[in-house]
Amino acid sequence: MAGKKMVRLAIRMVSMAGTGFEYVTMKNPKNTTWKLRLVKYDPIVRQRVLFKEEKLSRRKVHKRTR
Repeated sequence: MAGKKMVRLAIRMVSMAGTGFEYVTMKNPKNTTWKLRLVKYDPIVRQRVLFKEEKLSRRKVHKRTR
């Protein structure tokens, strides 16, 4: 199995209730090409609500220079 690359991407699931609560999870884009929409628990409103997939913003990594 050596030499294979990781295909899974980190995504965030944002609450559609407007609370700003989010889950971070992994997704394989080869198997699931569509954007995910899942019903999950939002602890701020204490209910199960719809969560929509959004891209997880990656922070820029600065290279060390000597």
